[in-house]
Amino acid sequence: MSFNNLQLIEPILTALSKEGYNTPTPIQQQSIPVILQRKDLLGCAQTGTGKTAAFTIPILQLMHESGIKRAGIQTLILTPTRELAIQIGESISAYGRFLNLKHHVIFGGVPQYSQVQAIRNGLDIIVATPGRLLDLMQQRVITLDRIQYFVLDEADRMLDMGFVHDVKRIISKLPSKRQTLFFSATMPAEIKQLADMLLNNPVKVEVSPVSSTVDIIQQSVYMVEKQLKQSLLIQLLKEEGIKTLLVFTKTKHGADKLAKTLNAASIRSEAIHGNKSQNARQAALNNFKSRKTRVLVATDIAARGIDIDELTHVLNYELPNVPETYVHRIGRTGRAGAGGTAISFCDREERSLLNDIQRLIKKTIPVIKDHEFSLHLNPPSVVKVSQLNSAGPNRPKRFTRPVLQRNY
Repeated sequence: MSFNNLQLIEPILTALSKEGYNTPTPIQQQSIPVILQRKDLLGCAQTGTGKTAAFTIPILQLMHESGIKRAGIQTLILTPTRELAIQIGESISAYGRFLNLKHHVIFGGVPQYSQVQAIRNGLDIIVATPGRLLDLMQQRVITLDRIQYFVLDEADRMLDMGFVHDVKRIISKLPSKRQTLFFSATMPAEIKQLADMLLNNPVKVEVSPVSSTVDIIQQSVYMVEKQLKQSLLIQLLKEEGIKTLLVFTKTKHGADKLAKTLNAASIRSEAIHGNKSQNARQAALNNFKSRKTRVLVATDIAARGIDIDELTHVLNYELPNVPETYVHRIGRTGRAGAGGTAISFCDREERSLLNDIQRLIKKTIPVIKDHEFSLHLNPPSVVKVSQLNSAGPNRPKRFTRPVLQRNY
């Protein structure tokens, strides 16, 4: 199937062709016709499946066909993170380049002046994060009474980040007559309850279960002592043909520390996390996309929504506590059906986390054993101080405690 089979208008087909898009992904094949029929949609899809295009393309077409009135904002796309909001905004620009529709991205962490001016100049579409949108609603800069199309993206991440109450406040201000598109990678009870409240007789589209998301990605794991992870990473970057690498850490401090260590080893790196200003985060992301920076070290929340073409390698420097997060992480590569490589480091304390991940994806991740930093799972042997100092009568006795011997 091609996009020509989805009854899309010529301006959108031309834009998609210029972007190099020929074949729609499964979620695009299933979602676009439903949305064009003006039905509510419940989409359950993992990251990297092409769901942004699945909802932006038909919304652009419906708005274009209804005529440009510019009598208020007609479409609201609500998303949990600034990075994801920016990505969606870039998609709207790309797919709607030949349409006379105006959009703007609204998020916090930056001055609101330019966002307010854009709204006052007239918009058709806004892409927003909950906090800044509520701020502007309370200031009466934005009203949602003319919304015809509402998209709630990454609903499960909204729950994880504590935004559900903000989302419900925003929903209460929407007109009852509207088309709603609801997307979530997982469906915990609270998310299902929210979907039931929002949607009117929806069509359910479910693609790419967890296991298939990882089938196309080459995965491997290095068993390594925690304190040797930095050395192993530097060795991999110096010896392997890794042009760009997205590295995941658990903490903001850990991301900063690792980026500093890599830079000291002459490997250009930057960290991206929630404590960075929006300008700093966007600059780091742009440097990574343009390959000025070779390694981007990120926390999970900051990396949500990072969509980089031709990102071949992702590395889990620390394994996540939640196994589903592993799938989201490695899904930064293997975008829209392309291949990719996911590497993980696993220390002694993380072995149970690795087991949880393998149980979820129903795959055994191959262990790379032939490396000098290998973790020995059996207790290491203890060499006595007297043995270390027996090389000669005049050798100084430097060792004052037992030394663990590793058989490299």
